[in-house]
Amino acid sequence: MNSDRIYIEGLRTETVIGVYDWERSLRQELVFDVCLATDIRPAAKADDITQTLDYKKISDRIIAFTEATDHQLIETLAEQVASLIQAEFGVHWLSLKLSKPGALPRARNVAVYIERGTTPS
Repeated sequence: MNSDRIYIEGLRTETVIGVYDWERSLRQELVFDVCLATDIRPAAKADDITQTLDYKKISDRIIAFTEATDHQLIETLAEQVASLIQAEFGVHWLSLKLSKPGALPRARNVAVYIERGTTPS
């Protein structure tokens, strides 16, 4: 497998997420940073978006899915989004960081980071 990567950084969305009652009554901002392994050579050679991972479609799908969900844990949402990307877009390896800014009063951010799939060479 080639080690090319496509990055989607700072993708913002809002959803109901959290374990506390006050969190269940409002939508909170989440931020995704996603790294997708792919071989960009066919798309680069043909200058054809259909031969690569369409980051616009992937971003739109992440936003639509996240905004339609309601979870307690960011861990659950991170796992579901990673599975969705792999299943719907044929991504064999990805890393995903899901941030919940403002989750702790004295911390700038709280996040989970996961990697899924076969590690690219």
